[in-house]
Amino acid sequence: MRGLAADRENAFVEFGLPGTPGTDEFWAAAGTPASLPAGDGGWVTLFLWRGSEASIAFESWSEPVSLRRWKDTDCWYAEVRMPERLRVTYQFLVADAAYADPFNPVGAGGDRSIAATPDAPAQPHWPILGADDVLPLPRTRIRWASERLGGRRTVRVHPAGGGGPVVLLLDGDDWLHLHPAMTAFDSAVASGEMPPVTVVFLPAKDREAEFACRPDLWRAIRDELLPLVAESGVRADQDRLVVAGQSLGGLSAVYAALEFPELVSRVACQSGAFWWAPDAMDLADPLGGPVGGAIAERLREPADLSGLRVAFDVGEHETRMLPHCESVEALAEQAGATVRVSRSASGHDRAGWRHALLRDVAWALG
Repeated sequence: MRGLAADRENAFVEFGLPGTPGTDEFWAAAGTPASLPAGDGGWVTLFLWRGSEASIAFESWSEPVSLRRWKDTDCWYAEVRMPERLRVTYQFLVADAAYADPFNPVGAGGDRSIAATPDAPAQPHWPILGADDVLPLPRTRIRWASERLGGRRTVRVHPAGGGGPVVLLLDGDDWLHLHPAMTAFDSAVASGEMPPVTVVFLPAKDREAEFACRPDLWRAIRDELLPLVAESGVRADQDRLVVAGQSLGGLSAVYAALEFPELVSRVACQSGAFWWAPDAMDLADPLGGPVGGAIAERLREPADLSGLRVAFDVGEHETRMLPHCESVEALAEQAGATVRVSRSASGHDRAGWRHALLRDVAWALG
């Protein structure tokens, strides 16, 4: 973070903010984040907070950044160095509370916002929604009381464009309440970039227990959930099922394709947690184990994956994830799978996976 001369008036004019920081004129024009090119590459991005002392927490990208106060005003600011091509979720931390950026119209749930450097690719199907906006929910919901998994959960079902092949979206509640996936799928279908689909938003009750390469989840989906979807009254073609998952969800999606090929043959995987192995969470550094983890070990066994179509995406700023993902990508292709590989302008962050989700689901459907 570069510093500003504390006695310089109009200090933020280069970011398009006239007037002395902390004045009514200044706050009337405030709209952040605003980015300027850094001299040695990347960007310098200005964040503003009005009120008391605060810091910024970025999701899976950097350590928290403390804001500096402008003289004795209510203006707190940080100029944050960002790399080229970055979209990141962030929030302001004030005492024990977290807040979205009141000057940023792009929200992600009630207490988070999304910043993007000017060179980050657009995400055309994702509407700009503020932290106070209420996201639409699918009208069809299934009350699933699973005998295999235990407990009850609400599964939402949305027929985008009238419905079609089932897209099983893991971590479904995040895509309902933090990111407007229902609206985005509708837009992608309406534009012709994706055929009509039926999106099944599957919430997780215990991500580590359910997604960590355990067969019970997929037996329950096959034997319990999908029959309920078929009975829901929504058009749902289960013969062309696509499973979409991120992080541990991406790990679970690929695991299902390997262990339940008759069920899962199309996968959209973003930032799959391929560092995972049965003992990885017991390590001081879970990502420091064998490259590719349990999935890479499984892929080294003789297998014919010619019936599998899988799209892999990972954030280009996820430096420690990349070797694990690259190993699995290469091994899957060597085993005969039809593979698509891409990199998103993000770290390990749902805000950066949004475009890949739509694009790769469409590709998986062929």
